[in-house]
Amino acid sequence: MSRQRWPVRPPESAVDEAHAAQAHGLGDRVTVVDDGSREPEGRDGTANRGSVKIPDRVQPRVRHNDYSVLQPPPLGGWTPTLDVSVVIPAFGETEKLHLVLAALAAQTYPAHLLEVVVVDDGSDPPLTLPEIRPENTRIVPTAPGLWGSANAVNTGAAASDGSVILRLDSDMLVYSDHVESQLRWQHIADYLAVLGHKMFPEFVPGLLTPQRTYEAVRGGRAAELFDRERAGAHWVEQVIDRTDRLRSAGSSAYCVFVGATGSVHRDLFDAVGGMDPALILGGDTELGYRLAQAGAVFVPDLDSSSWHLGNSQMRLRRESGARYRHPFVSNRVPLFRERRKIHGRQWSVPYIDVIIDSGGHRLEDVRVTADRVLAGDMSDIRVFLVGPWATLGASPRTPLDDPELDLRLLRETYRGESRVRFVDEPPGIDRSVPFRLTLPAGSLPTPRALRVVTDTAEAEEAGLVSVVLPHAKSTAAPHSRLERTAAFARARHLGATEADIDRVVGEIYGVHWMDWAGSFVDDPAHDGPAVPCDWQAELRKAQLEAKRQRARADRLERKLRWLRRLRTPEIWRRVFR
Repeated sequence: MSRQRWPVRPPESAVDEAHAAQAHGLGDRVTVVDDGSREPEGRDGTANRGSVKIPDRVQPRVRHNDYSVLQPPPLGGWTPTLDVSVVIPAFGETEKLHLVLAALAAQTYPAHLLEVVVVDDGSDPPLTLPEIRPENTRIVPTAPGLWGSANAVNTGAAASDGSVILRLDSDMLVYSDHVESQLRWQHIADYLAVLGHKMFPEFVPGLLTPQRTYEAVRGGRAAELFDRERAGAHWVEQVIDRTDRLRSAGSSAYCVFVGATGSVHRDLFDAVGGMDPALILGGDTELGYRLAQAGAVFVPDLDSSSWHLGNSQMRLRRESGARYRHPFVSNRVPLFRERRKIHGRQWSVPYIDVIIDSGGHRLEDVRVTADRVLAGDMSDIRVFLVGPWATLGASPRTPLDDPELDLRLLRETYRGESRVRFVDEPPGIDRSVPFRLTLPAGSLPTPRALRVVTDTAEAEEAGLVSVVLPHAKSTAAPHSRLERTAAFARARHLGATEADIDRVVGEIYGVHWMDWAGSFVDDPAHDGPAVPCDWQAELRKAQLEAKRQRARADRLERKLRWLRRLRTPEIWRRVFR
């Protein structure tokens, strides 16, 4: 028998969470609802009353990936309200699929809020539904001529109706509270990417039946179906352990959103465009990156688990899989570690967009800035020259007296440069690009300028890096700013306006100011001593050097005391021994 899941009144922990939210400065972002009204019944017939809800427009603000401010209710101690669609891409392996569906039929999540969409990715013979399955389960085919798990997930998402999409592979036998455990987080905030836990046992066909699976999962004994001690762990567990359950993972948290079980809100899935069907392998990594760029927070849910029925292809053929995957992922994910090791290349998605205002400026001023950026040590860039290019008509009969001469010369100067774009207005945000830098015409970026400012953003985990440029009398102008796309996307999702977006970015990521001199720009008029471009970094270097010198002095002091204790003959005997 399954234990009672849905309490009649809100658990005390839910009330405590509301109070904790107020203590964290979240105000009324968390509200405990207990209006005494009749709610749909749970699996055991108990009325569903009391839940923790988040108002649509006000949500907890997570800084970086530290989701500690989010306190999910205990399993069995809350009332779900969100409907969820479990999307299962499947190709053959009917036996495993039937076991998976049997486990889903035994979920503690309310049946009226759960639908399962199995996407048949061209199986021969076509897949059929077993007798033991969730009440609302159906099979849909993929579009003719298309195949692959990414396309199948997109097909299933389009055919489903749930507010949350939980992707589950067709060889994933989940524990009874697996769906409930992930959906607790999705009820708190709608910009979370929740990763489910899994283990890799040895699977022997024929040993498990759907009926036995259903009874074990329903009775809370899913953990006894396989030997946990002998089951293999996924590599992401090492990352999760090393980063305090991803809370300190920063911008690299997206890397672990891979594998066979994870959930996001449908609006977030749609906003990033779903999965890329061109990626037969590596699509989950690329989706995780785009979710991060949209401002997602990545949460590993370790309170439940699942069995991956046998080893995955990536575990059995790790090197071959990586060899296939790297070129596809590198072209699409600028933060991909293997790509960052390669220099002097251009990729489909640049690492940084550089915007230079060209309107009303002399050719020489724009060119000196653009040329220095293009000749720098970072090649995977894209440069936008902003100016009234649409106003340029035919060249006049007296070209040297052309009032639009500088614009015309600029366009011709960079006509053959593939990294330069001519735009009439500052371009909209490209969420695929990690960083966006604005530079005033006439500034003199150093060859390492782009690397220095992006490395500073990574080291400080800043959402915005502002650089005061030469001769600036205040921080208002002139200055250059580097925006982290993920930080600004999250700020806008949380309701920030253009008037207060920098403040919100400062709250959820941080703002870092750095001086211009030394590594960012040159100033021909500056003839004084070199000024550090980043005072904080220079201070850390100085402190480390001071520590090293103190240690060296201590060693020499000990050696001197030792020598003084020795008589002169003994010293010579030790020296020439």
